[in-house]
Parts: sequence; C-alpha cells; structure tokens
Amino acid sequence: MAGSSSHSVLADLPQPAPLLAGRARMAWLAALVFLCAVVPVLNLATPAGSVFHISDFMVALVGKIMCYAICALAMDLIWGYTGILSLGHGLFFALGGYAMGMYLMREIGLDGNYKSALPDFMVFLDWKTLPWHWALSHSLLATLLLIVLVPGVVALVFGYFAFRSRIKGVYFSIITQALTFAAMLLFFRNETGFGGNNGFTDFKRIAGLPIATPQMRMFLFVLTALFLLGFYLLARYLVASKFGRVLQAVRDAESRLMFSGYSPLGYKLTIWVISAVMCGVAGALYVPQVGIINPSEMSPANSIEIAVWAAVGGRATLIGPIVGAFLVNGAKSWLTVAYPEFWLYFLGALFIVVTLFLPQGVIGLVRRLRGQQP
Repeated sequence: MAGSSSHSVLADLPQPAPLLAGRARMAWLAALVFLCAVVPVLNLATPAGSVFHISDFMVALVGKIMCYAICALAMDLIWGYTGILSLGHGLFFALGGYAMGMYLMREIGLDGNYKSALPDFMVFLDWKTLPWHWALSHSLLATLLLIVLVPGVVALVFGYFAFRSRIKGVYFSIITQALTFAAMLLFFRNETGFGGNNGFTDFKRIAGLPIATPQMRMFLFVLTALFLLGFYLLARYLVASKFGRVLQAVRDAESRLMFSGYSPLGYKLTIWVISAVMCGVAGALYVPQVGIINPSEMSPANSIEIAVWAAVGGRATLIGPIVGAFLVNGAKSWLTVAYPEFWLYFLGALFIVVTLFLPQGVIGLVRRLRGQQP
C-alpha cells in the first residue's frame, strides 16, 4: 500500500515542459533542414543559371546576418529578460573576432606580401618579434578557447564591479558604451599590435585549408546556422528554468526579489557573461566569412544597432530579435546600395516608430493580429 501511494504521488507531479513543442519544434527542424541541407545543395550543386540556385553573394549575406542574429539573441537575454540595456556588446563581438583574426593572420605564413612569418603590418612597422599576446595565436585549439575566455573574462570583471556597485539603468548603458569606445581607441593604436585602423585582412587559410573556396564558405555558413539554432535552444532552456524566472524578477521587481532572500548579483553576472560569450562566438564566425576585422566593429553605433535589432523584432521573445536582425540588415543591404544617403535616417525613424507604436516589436504585432497574448 505504501509503495502504491508513493507511486501515485509521483505520478501526480507535473512533468517538465518540453524545450520545443508543437509548431515551435517543427519550425526549428525546418530551419535546421533548410539552412544545413537545402541551402548547401542549392548553392553548390545547382547550376548558376537555374532559378533555384542560391548565389554566393546571398550565402555570404545570410551568413553575416546569422552572426548578427546571435548578437541580437544575446541582447534579448540581458535586456529583454533581465532589464539591463547594454550599449557595449559590440566590444564582445569584436574581441571574439580579433581572437579569430589573429589566428587567421598567423595561418597566412610566408604567403604575405613581405614573405615573412610575421603579419604584414608588423613587418611594415619594423617589428622584429611577435608581441606577448600573440603567443597562442598559432594554435586553433587555443584560439577556440580564447574566443570564449577573452569576452567572458572581460565581461566577468566589468560586470562584477558594475553589478556589485548596483549601477543600473541609463548609467549602466552609458558606462558600457564608454568601455566600448575606450577599447576602440586602444585598438586603433599601432603599438598595441592589433593592426591599427586597418585591422586584419587578406586571410588565406583556416586549419590549413583554403578559406576562399565555395566548400569552406558553405562549411562556415552551416557552422554559423548550427550555432544560431543551438544558442536559441540554450536561450529557451535558460528562460524557462528557475534561473530564467529569477532573471525576469530582476527585470520587473529587483527590490522585491532581494526582500524575498535572493541575491541578484550572481544571476545578473551569469547571464551577462553568457551573453558576452555568445557575442564573442558570433564575432569569431563573422570574421572568416566577411574577410576583415578592424576597430570599427567596436564603434558605439554598432552596439546601438544590436539593441535596435532586439527592439524591432520584439524583446523577451527570443525569436523576435532574430527576426529583427534579418529585417533590419536585409533592409540595410538594399538601402545602402539603392539609397545610401538615407540609410541612417531610416534606421533612426524605424527605432522611433517601434518605440512609440510597437513596444513589443514585430513579433508582438503579429501576435496581436492573430489574437494571441503579446
């Protein structure tokens, strides 16, 4: 009887909700199949004259936007679900990009313009040896670790002091923007060993394989898609857990949360570091696909754009910032060619319209039109 009673009690306990259910699972699987199977076939195996062919330009564009979408997703975790607006996430994106760029520069080897083991810009500046911070740049494994560790450690140190001092709201946003701007000025200096205003470019190989081949380009595209879809699953897991509910309590009523016995510091610091690492990975995937990394990636405008993507798509929705990144950057790709002088005006007007009339973004508008709770 006792065993039967115990079994009955256990049977009545609520079962954990699946990570993806119903249409969400089908949409995720459809995106996985399309990005990782259909696109490679339509690009590599379909003749260029076919109506079904996906051009190399489109592959490169979508690959770049997927890197941006990872940053927008990271912004949603820290801003949409935790209520902390960062205007410095471009720094973490650039740090991951520079870590990858240093490795790619070492991979050039003796194929540079000066036929030297040193990167061309160092030979031009009459450097004789590599700086100390380039010591591990020859190793792909070390580079992969640095892509995670460098943005993570910078975010950990900055976040610890900022959150411990209870800096919030606009003050936190301004400090993150100042941090990014200071880093940009530092990387612009030639003596820091990061290529100055030109940065890194003219990459030849990755892991010993030519980087400019269609096969390598498609490999990087698929890898970016897998990271984007994987980070989306991670984000859904985090926000659906107890950890995620505490983050939303930090956003909505931090003082009441502290009164309930929770210390927000650990929760805010954890999600801040996770968000920074996601941006670092996005930057590392971005560099070999675009072919360049320079200090302009740390400009305050780039970090503001990440916030715009999240706002346009819809904060605290996860899928919204991804949609926002594709919408805004798709429009940017077209407008900067057709009407380059109007692009910044369009971006500013878009942000104002979304803030005033679409506080839940595009996803919130779609949900209202379908009669769902925004």
